[in-house]
Amino acid sequence: MLSKKYRFHSRGGVRYVYQKGKTIRTPKMSLIFADNTKGFTRLAVVVSKKVEKTAVGRNRIRRRIYEALRLNLEKIPKKRDYVFVIFSRDVINMPFVELEANLGKLVEESKVCYNKKNG
Repeated sequence: MLSKKYRFHSRGGVRYVYQKGKTIRTPKMSLIFADNTKGFTRLAVVVSKKVEKTAVGRNRIRRRIYEALRLNLEKIPKKRDYVFVIFSRDVINMPFVELEANLGKLVEESKVCYNKKNG
């Protein structure tokens, strides 16, 4: 499980990322990211009822993604907020290695977008 330090503690933070952040989209998920002044990374995972009707299924998707992020936390840039939005039910049965690779690609693309903005 991801430490409380790296999670959002209110909807206001997530709302700010939605409004001010940049979005990278793939067929199964998207990443919305924005800079923060906290000094550390914050992460959130959003799974709609349109993806999975049962709370058990949504929570399973959320737990799998949080675990993949926790294992690769040192590769994620600091001082940024990330919101992962899941569009596809396929994430439930996706092999964990493939899930990690997809999340890694999104984070890498966010680094490129960030560098374009500053460079």
